[in-house]
Amino acid sequence: MVIRHLSIDIETKSSADIGKTGLYRYAQDKDFGILLFAYQMDDSPVEIVDLACGEKIPEFIKACLSNPYVQKHAYNAAFEWYCLNQAGYETPLEQWRCTMAHGLYCGYTAGLDATGKAIGLPQDKQKLSVGKALIRYFCVPCKPTKTNGGRTWNLPKHAPEKWTLFKEYCKQDVVTEHEILQRLSLFPMPEDEVRLWQMDVRMNAYGVRVDKELISGALIVDAISHQRLIDEAYQLTGLPNPNSTAQLLAWLKDSGLDIPNLQKATVEEVLKNNISSGPRRVLEIRQQLGKTSIKKYVAMETAKGDDDRVRGLTQYYGANRTGRWAGRLVQMQNLPRNYIKTLDDARNLVKAKNYEGIRILYGNVPDTLSQLIRTAFIPSENHKFVVADFSAIEARVIAWLAGEQWVNEVFATHGKIYEATASQMFHVPVEKISKGNPEYGLRQKGKVATLALGYQGGVNALIAMGALSMGLTEEELPDIVHRWRSANRRICDLWYKIEQAALAVMQTAQSQAINGLIFSLEGDMIYGQCFLTVRLPSGRKLFYPRPFLQENQFGKMAVHYYSVGQQTHKWEISSTYGGKMTENIVQAIARDCLAETLKRIDDKGLQVVFHVHDEVIIDAPMDVSVDEICDLMAEPIPWAPGLILKGAGFESTYYMKD
Repeated sequence: MVIRHLSIDIETKSSADIGKTGLYRYAQDKDFGILLFAYQMDDSPVEIVDLACGEKIPEFIKACLSNPYVQKHAYNAAFEWYCLNQAGYETPLEQWRCTMAHGLYCGYTAGLDATGKAIGLPQDKQKLSVGKALIRYFCVPCKPTKTNGGRTWNLPKHAPEKWTLFKEYCKQDVVTEHEILQRLSLFPMPEDEVRLWQMDVRMNAYGVRVDKELISGALIVDAISHQRLIDEAYQLTGLPNPNSTAQLLAWLKDSGLDIPNLQKATVEEVLKNNISSGPRRVLEIRQQLGKTSIKKYVAMETAKGDDDRVRGLTQYYGANRTGRWAGRLVQMQNLPRNYIKTLDDARNLVKAKNYEGIRILYGNVPDTLSQLIRTAFIPSENHKFVVADFSAIEARVIAWLAGEQWVNEVFATHGKIYEATASQMFHVPVEKISKGNPEYGLRQKGKVATLALGYQGGVNALIAMGALSMGLTEEELPDIVHRWRSANRRICDLWYKIEQAALAVMQTAQSQAINGLIFSLEGDMIYGQCFLTVRLPSGRKLFYPRPFLQENQFGKMAVHYYSVGQQTHKWEISSTYGGKMTENIVQAIARDCLAETLKRIDDKGLQVVFHVHDEVIIDAPMDVSVDEICDLMAEPIPWAPGLILKGAGFESTYYMKD
């Protein structure tokens, strides 16, 4: 049977702030409702249903929402899918395709407007610019005033002209999405990726339970701590506002400590010096007041639903090109680590709102609260967390890809990659690099080299990885770079092979194959799109849109392409080179390994509640073992013969860093 295509865009209202609560809490709000429903069946004209004014979705279209022979499309389809189901329109996720996810797969940005412009839509097909103001007017509560009659919502009757424009805006979103879809369909998204997107949506909709007692206690203890610190700073300085940067800098100068600013790094550096007790304590207070981790407790409190679950923590394809997931709402990717040995005791003190007990036992109250953030995530009733991650996955992948045999042998045997790297670099038997031996100091050099130098980095990469704080001197860093590269010649060769393959494709338009990767120039004759693509061993592709050759800042011919700038967040020209492309490819393969594990866990009927980098967190029944999950992670991957993977994990009654 022929599959038909239904493109949809809806406009909704809710008292919840979607930017703070996320989609799922937003759609669960008591005031949630669908105002407008715009749709396009195949290439027919776009239609609009004004639900706010009493119109009904046609029965045929309602039937299409659950018809498996009608594929539903939307830009950020998770929104339409969840909102429609919340509103009582049953529509299975398996029947949906996300045009935003497809765009991200092809190297474009996330926003509908930005993607339309990046992809080169004509003006009449682009998103209307009036949307934000109209959404503020009709979709969020308004402040009651005498002028507006004390109403809390603006309705269509209050501004008919605006409402007419809002309907046109909703229809135009369907036009824009449909036009983007037409262009992307020439570069299909693999079905495996569609399944991953659907798994991600289900995981986000399932959510993860949070410990509301811990969150409540943390917020109260933080408020007490903040006031105590402010009071102490006032006593020490006599300043009207001891949290004021300008006032504090002047006070420090008067106290004999002239420093340029109060930035985190500056304060940390100053505190390493021998300074008088008054300024030292004031700067320590400044550090503690600067702890922003309490914001994550606030984010959890804001985003949790009535069932104490936070939903929408991950973003599929959040990292452009590599396809890695990104964090949302609570930003799981940068949670503070926990070092407290007595986590249970600390958690109980916070739940009891026992500020004094925390201060006496742990000293630094803000830091203690910061370390406990992870533990606010807890399993469902009668469940436990099984947490497992890949061991040194990027080091394994790059060695496998490059054919660096000695590294592969390390991972196939004892797995002590830092010791083995140091052994190769300094020609010392690996057995001697163990605690108690003078050679053990070499392990640190092996560690920082392994972590920092795999992607063509040099001295600056070592420094960025923390080499100086590890006790290494700047003078010995060039030698570490040289020794690591000498010990890993195949990895170094990989950088140059990748760079040459990309350049050759751009110069000749002929595909190049190296080390299981296929570099190609792909485009279409209809819309004029063009990409440099890298086909990974999994079959997934990395896309570099609108590529061209140009000299880089070092006067060397290099591949340039368009992407979202990390600093500007705008669609702009970027350049790449062998090491950078190697990093993209290795991280993408590591991501595909995680994807394989996620699918295996899903096939077992187990529920992943979130994943962070290379770590999965499963809301597991009590009979599921850690070994079972680690075995799934270590299971050979058909498209990566010879890649040796290993998982390590633990189980717990709350999330933590083992």
